[in-house]
Amino acid sequence: MGELDRHLQPPARLKLMTMLATTSEVEFVVLRDGLDVSDSVLSKHVAALSEVGYLRSRKGTRGGRRTTWVSLTGKGRKVLTEHVGALRAIIASVE
Repeated sequence: MGELDRHLQPPARLKLMTMLATTSEVEFVVLRDGLDVSDSVLSKHVAALSEVGYLRSRKGTRGGRRTTWVSLTGKGRKVLTEHVGALRAIIASVE
């Protein structure tokens, strides 16, 4: 069985990573609303996951306003896949 990644154990971080897994990048406000958290909470999660190389963010403008886009890195995608595999193994042992 694979190991759970300690950086993905907080539920909001795992959900953030899974939201990013199906797309190339997502606007910060979409992530914030999808996670139902404040800007500051999401910023802390993004910063923590960026620090370990799982996410990257870029700033720009859209419709005349500043915005931030967030995406998974290759490392982040690999770690997420391994983490989900470990969760599946744990769940399978219950059945």
